[in-house]
Amino acid sequence: MSDTGAWVADTNNRGRSTAARAAAWRFVLQRASAAVLAVCVVIHLATMIYAARHGLSSEAVVARMHVTPAWPAFYALFVVAAAIHAPLGIRTVVDEWLGLRGRVVDAALGFFALLLLGGGLYAVRALAG
Repeated sequence: MSDTGAWVADTNNRGRSTAARAAAWRFVLQRASAAVLAVCVVIHLATMIYAARHGLSSEAVVARMHVTPAWPAFYALFVVAAAIHAPLGIRTVVDEWLGLRGRVVDAALGFFALLLLGGGLYAVRALAG
């Protein structure tokens, strides 16, 4: 499939072009990261609702992140999923709305993904102590 979802002509490797394989991987990564994000958002919201209903302050919530490595690992997974998902979605919007494609767009969005990943993991590390 091409970036727009249409099947492309046979060019190599048993009928699938390099561009088609890349588009298929982007499709899979977008959907997989969305599934991970959905679970992470539900867990995060449930945790925040629990904290609010039990009168926990933000300081108390952050302090509990130090108790177990599970919370920093969970939020690191959340960050990784967001860093994968957001640039792929933006790539689709830029392609469909602005008609921009190519290596420059891919490089810019790769840089954006690294910024999200670095900033998010930095925040997780800072909160985890």
